[in-house]
Amino acid sequence: MKKRIDIQKTEPAAYKPMMALEQYLHSTQVTPTQMELIKIRASQINGCAFCLNMHTKDALAKGETSQRIFLLNAWREAEELYTAEEQVILAITEEVTLISQHGLSEETYKKAEILFNEAYIAQIIMAVITINAWNRIAISTHKPI
Repeated sequence: MKKRIDIQKTEPAAYKPMMALEQYLHSTQVTPTQMELIKIRASQINGCAFCLNMHTKDALAKGETSQRIFLLNAWREAEELYTAEEQVILAITEEVTLISQHGLSEETYKKAEILFNEAYIAQIIMAVITINAWNRIAISTHKPI
């Protein structure tokens, strides 16, 4: 696949707020494990090879198991490997990533309200939105792995 523009070099003023958003996510309640699960799952759905390559390596470096990464796209069938919190986070990730299908369902949102406060839910949603933006940048520009 032929590489396209490098937005970071071509439009650094546009790239800078994306990096600021990424930095903000490091200050949230979303744990590093939860963050990597969000990033990997959204990247699987979007088919972003660059992001999958990066975030699976990051997850392994942060102590995530290969088994949980391998089974992430089938987490509902392997639910015993994921905590209740992770399952709700993964459902949010899928529903927000696939927003055109039906959006964040009332059922999933109610489950999130039981487990997380409003700030935490907002942070999870922002994490999903951010990786979806990064996926779109990487895919649109043919960012090489």
